[in-house]
Amino acid sequence: MATRREKIEAMLVDDPTDTFLRYSLAMELDKEGEHDSSLEKFGELAADEPPYVPAFFMAAQQLARLERTDESRALLRNGIEQARVQGDSHAAGEMSEFLASLGSAGE
Repeated sequence: MATRREKIEAMLVDDPTDTFLRYSLAMELDKEGEHDSSLEKFGELAADEPPYVPAFFMAAQQLARLERTDESRALLRNGIEQARVQGDSHAAGEMSEFLASLGSAGE
C-alpha cells in the first residue's frame, strides 16, 4: 500500500505545477523529518508568482522548531509582506503573532 507521500508524488507526476499537491508534499516531508527537502519545497512555493503565502508560515514554524529562529523571523517578515500585497490580512495577522512570539533577535 502506498504511503501518503507516495500518493502525492504520483499525483505530482501528472500535474507538477499543482500548488496544493506541492504544499502537501512539503508538509509530508516535514512530518517525516526530511527538513532540508521540506524547506526546499516551501521555498519553491514562496518563489512562485504569485508566492504561495501559507508556505512562508509553515516553513517559518518548521525553522522555529529546528531552533533556526533568525531564519524563521526573516521568512515571516517576507511572508507578512506577501500576504499584505495579496490582500490576505488573516495570514498577515497570524504570521505577525507568530513573529511576536519569537521575540526580538538576540534574546
